[in-house]
Amino acid sequence: MSPTHLSHLRLPKRHFHALDLSRLLAAIMVLFWHYQHFFVPPVERHFNVNRAIQPWYDTLGWLYENGHTAVQYFWAVSGFVFAHVYLSDPRAHGRFWLARVARLWPLHLLTLGLMALLQGIYVARTGTEFVYHTNDLKHFLLSIPLMQYWGWQDNQSFNGPSWSLSTEILAYAVFWLALPWLRRAPLAVALPFGAALLGLTLLSAPDKDVLACIGYFLLGTAAYGAALKRWLRPASLLPLGAALIAIAFAFKAQYRGDDAATIAGTFGVLFLMLAADMSDDKGRLKFGQKLGDASYGIYLWHIPIQLALVLLIDSIGVPRDIARQPWFMLTYVSTAIAAGFASHAMFERPAQKAVFALWARWKTRRT
Repeated sequence: MSPTHLSHLRLPKRHFHALDLSRLLAAIMVLFWHYQHFFVPPVERHFNVNRAIQPWYDTLGWLYENGHTAVQYFWAVSGFVFAHVYLSDPRAHGRFWLARVARLWPLHLLTLGLMALLQGIYVARTGTEFVYHTNDLKHFLLSIPLMQYWGWQDNQSFNGPSWSLSTEILAYAVFWLALPWLRRAPLAVALPFGAALLGLTLLSAPDKDVLACIGYFLLGTAAYGAALKRWLRPASLLPLGAALIAIAFAFKAQYRGDDAATIAGTFGVLFLMLAADMSDDKGRLKFGQKLGDASYGIYLWHIPIQLALVLLIDSIGVPRDIARQPWFMLTYVSTAIAAGFASHAMFERPAQKAVFALWARWKTRRT
């Protein structure tokens, strides 16, 4: 299949810089959601934290309470970006999984091993695990291939946030298998299936997190299909995005409206970011690409950094209430963000190149 034959499946923009920037902001949202972990004592059960004790709660309360919704946003953005990258690529089927392994696994395996070590130290000191308690051999072995949240898990384990990567692997598989049909009609294929899966999550179907991930991903792909048809332009994206965000707040005010609010809010923000990108003819948002590169590192490094800080303050006899101080929160958030940038430049990119080089060398030897 020639590139020319598939050229109609790619929007003219090479990069979506506002989306890149939004990925960084979404990763930072997760930092605030997990900040509550600093106040969890060494207990062998779930512990509810009074989030109002966290620094600057009056100002940052929405982030502390809703930062977890960034995960769904990541899924939707991934669906849009994958459609942009792979629908028009005639070699997509052959190199898809190599690119995924090179991008995801090196940092995942590094932080998985580090969390196993840090949790071992924490257990030796306290007699129980830090926040994530299902750190047994079964979940470690499942975590290596990112299969730890496919429905057979007891709970989140080790580097807890990696659960969302585990579900996203299944969304990648669906996308990869559906590529021939998505190329024929990306909107017509992705929209009904994505909407149906999210509908099942609203009904609390079994394994709803897996269904939700695939649903968000496919609706992100559907958004790309709608953009290809020129149905989504800045003139329509702005009012549609604003309306969806207003609907999200309305759902949030209703009992049991959280999942519906997250769906509406996710695509409201996605549409507003797309409007910004499509209006950016002069490339003023180009800086967003490099900022977005840090999001994966921030996401996987922030829990190991958090546990390392807890071990440090416990070892020097400082009460964990020190986390109520704004300077401590700013130090933690800044450290996690810096780790994301350093990780991308010093580990993730070199690791990607190494994986591609090893694959090329292996192919050469076989031929």
